[in-house]
Amino acid sequence: MTPVVSGFSKLSKDQKINWLVTHHFNNDHNTIDILKTYWNSDEKLQKLHDEFAENTISNYYLPFSVAPNFLINGQRYTIPMAIEESSVVAAASKAAKFWQNRGGFTAEVPSTTKVGQVHFTYSGDRTRLKAFFNRIKSDLISSASHITKNMEKRGGGILDVVLRDKSSEIENYYQLHCTFDTVDAMGANFINSCLEQFADFLTKASMTCKDVLNTGEHIEIIMSILSNYVPECLVKASVSCLVKELPSTEELTSLQYAQKFVRAVQIAKIEPYRAVTHNKGIMNGIDAVVLATGNDFRAIEAGAHAYASKDGNYTSLTNAIIDNDIFHFSIQIPLALGTVGGLTSLHPLVKLSLHLLGNPNAKKLMEITAVAGLAQNFAAINSLITTGIQQGHMKMHLMNILNQFRATEQEKKQVVEYFKTNTVTHNEVVTQIKKLRSQIAK
Repeated sequence: MTPVVSGFSKLSKDQKINWLVTHHFNNDHNTIDILKTYWNSDEKLQKLHDEFAENTISNYYLPFSVAPNFLINGQRYTIPMAIEESSVVAAASKAAKFWQNRGGFTAEVPSTTKVGQVHFTYSGDRTRLKAFFNRIKSDLISSASHITKNMEKRGGGILDVVLRDKSSEIENYYQLHCTFDTVDAMGANFINSCLEQFADFLTKASMTCKDVLNTGEHIEIIMSILSNYVPECLVKASVSCLVKELPSTEELTSLQYAQKFVRAVQIAKIEPYRAVTHNKGIMNGIDAVVLATGNDFRAIEAGAHAYASKDGNYTSLTNAIIDNDIFHFSIQIPLALGTVGGLTSLHPLVKLSLHLLGNPNAKKLMEITAVAGLAQNFAAINSLITTGIQQGHMKMHLMNILNQFRATEQEKKQVVEYFKTNTVTHNEVVTQIKKLRSQIAK
């Protein structure tokens, strides 16, 4: 049984690794070699990475790729993507190339409102609580002025604070529902600081307003925290073209292709089992850009899936229609992204990613990221309604299978050549490797 360890965070990196190897890897020093292989040779850079998180013992690499040829609102972009799934970047690039000759993508950000809440209980009469809140509201907001000063200089700040009565759902439960504009910052620390200030002010004010709140009718703060559900921090992106400009195959005319595409999206709108995978494909593109630009992909994922369920059923984040012989494909999604703060000024590859995109503000980054998701979804549906998803995916996955079997460069060359005219399956790859090796053994 692994022993309890005290003060682990205070150990040096080498001491942490030695403890792990002793108690989890049977003193296998190959483990140490693996961990240290991924250390950066630049000690200053490695120290920077070590300080991003607690108990860091190594770096975990993801491929850092680029997808060129994106035309967005008339401007060309090469989009950085950090992702390990083999076909994502290829699919996004293919979609970008297809749409650049058909007017490209359009995108807009209609709203950037973010939300935080102070959750509390109040045991008294709700009308007195409402009167109390109305009396203190302006002072409550002003109490955070020392926090909001710099944000207000940049054009952001607190938008509003509203008292919400949730006592019909949980006894004595109320909340301050607070809205913010954090401009180019994702704004988590700013929002949480404001909320904690509100909570402190609310508690103290409730003790002094006894002409409104009766003795014994006290306010108890439960918690103060931002929400990653931001249905008013939205971005819209779309593409359109004449139906006759869409792909055609031996089996499908352009019109049949368009109709089949629209039907595929309609299925994702009404069938949750399909919608989850449909939206996962969208998030393949979005998460890759979010990671590359140093933003919080967990927050983006949670907010996107909540938005997909906002009407009571989990549904597609994209929409497709045919109108007057024109094919329209679009996405609307909440994306609370930032281009200042957090890792944006610390991680060298994040800074490089933002520079690659022309150092966009938060709204521009939202547009670019939504487009990456829409492109990914277009590529996925295109494959699904024509050749099937596995043909392209398995070709991209081929190299992973070869690497699993430690194929030599010569073996890789021969196997790749074979699969130029044959269907890639894991079993067939294994068969070809074994055949090559048996020939050499003879």
